[in-house]
Amino acid sequence: MGTQDVLDKIVNGVAVVASKRGNVINGCSIAWVSQVNFDPPLVMVCMGKTYYTTELIEASKVFGVSLLAERQVDVARLFGNKSGREVNKFSTVAYETKETGAPILKDWVAYMDCRVHSSFDVGVQRIYVGEIVAAELKKDEKPLIYNPKDYH
Repeated sequence: MGTQDVLDKIVNGVAVVASKRGNVINGCSIAWVSQVNFDPPLVMVCMGKTYYTTELIEASKVFGVSLLAERQVDVARLFGNKSGREVNKFSTVAYETKETGAPILKDWVAYMDCRVHSSFDVGVQRIYVGEIVAAELKKDEKPLIYNPKDYH
């Protein structure tokens, strides 16, 4: 048992974070989403610096967060196991846009539509703090909790 075994015990929900650059859209699954402020309402997402979605957030300064339901492991895998540079992840998943124009999955427990408030690098990750400009709780379902075994 090591450090990663301990870190794997931190409970994290799974979300799809998506963004755009012009007409190009992409999204990826992440388990590092957290509220960081009440007023204004701010949320942080932690993204790999090399992710295609990170590139789109850098270009547009907007992102959507779709919180997944317990039953959506397949959606989490789709957005987590392949690069948007190689496959159009949205070709089989319905989405919509809200205030910022960032993609939001149509099937979600809750969503947050965000404008980048600030960002900074931490190791191989880039943290984006987004101001929530629109949000909604749509379904009374249990959220999908990250389990590393689901992605092997």
